[in-house]
Amino acid sequence: MTAAIGKTRMEAFSDGVIAILITIMALELKVPDRRIENEPIGGRT
Repeated sequence: MTAAIGKTRMEAFSDGVIAILITIMALELKVPDRRIENEPIGGRT
């Protein structure tokens, strides 16, 4: 019975670690700059 509890705790721990890593990776994504090179900073006029 203790082996099953140990396995369950290890699975829960690894799931938590993976969730934290995915969150960190998602927060570091940057939105690409959609401004065109020759377009004025304020947009098209």
